[in-house]
Amino acid sequence: MDPHLLRTYVTVARLASFSAAARALGYTQSAVSQQVAALEQDLDTPLLTRRPVAPTRAGERLLEHAGPLLLRLDAARAEVLALAGEPDEGLTLAAAPTALTPRTLRALPSTGVTLRVVDRAAVPEAVAAGAAQLGLVDGLAAPTDPLRVADVAPLTTRGAGEEPVCVLLPAGHPLAHRAGLRLGDLADARWLDAPGTGLPLDQLRAATGRTGFRPALRYDGTDVRTLIALAAAGHGLALLPRSAAPAGPATGARGTDGAGGSGDTGGTGDSGGAVAVPLTAPRVVHRTELLHTGALRGAAAAFAARLEITRS
Repeated sequence: MDPHLLRTYVTVARLASFSAAARALGYTQSAVSQQVAALEQDLDTPLLTRRPVAPTRAGERLLEHAGPLLLRLDAARAEVLALAGEPDEGLTLAAAPTALTPRTLRALPSTGVTLRVVDRAAVPEAVAAGAAQLGLVDGLAAPTDPLRVADVAPLTTRGAGEEPVCVLLPAGHPLAHRAGLRLGDLADARWLDAPGTGLPLDQLRAATGRTGFRPALRYDGTDVRTLIALAAAGHGLALLPRSAAPAGPATGARGTDGAGGSGDTGGTGDSGGAVAVPLTAPRVVHRTELLHTGALRGAAAAFAARLEITRS
């Protein structure tokens, strides 16, 4: 399939409009229609209904393939251009919010850095497509175990550090004064679903081998302070690396419902803050990994050297 036709089809399907796709791609509407028709002729099947504009069953299946295919093409182009060009004097780094640990921040060059804080799922794609020279992802893992990074392109992963994990609760929560907490005991609590900021709930389920960890509120942002304020207000629990968690009660919205009984693991705090209690079981850590394509050069190589990282 012609990748240009495939990109046009994906844009039309995403925007559900030929005219909107034409504006986004800089084509005329007739050119967009012709390109989609050419792809349908090549595959000998309709891919879109026209009124309304929506993928057919075959078109939906093609969309599942199209994303990874086009990303691989972008990754190949970016890597070839990088090999052909001169080493970049600056550093462009895409990072998940909680991957920016004190250790990684200290390793950044003093000048020439462009830092893009994005949802952790977007980091591998940014590196693969050449939008960033390096990426920092993080997650929950057994000590020394590598993370499972999305297979979007041939990426090299290097361990960049591990640290303990804490459970974030309202300061007035009945479990807030514990010396440690077991993750399995919190499976029935109300949790914050913050895939771009807090440690993902699916990783909690995998770590315990249990269902549960039901989301009470979803937060799609990348601001750790907002996540902490939501926990302080009693909207749910969250898991954070020790370096990102508050050392004491954090300033935030005040809870309104009181602490609840001793068996309430999703109650609302009444002190207006959040506390972080160490996770004692299972034996897991917050792991950070550096992602890149090809050989490191210039500022990217220097940054990796400052981290003193090793291949994982």
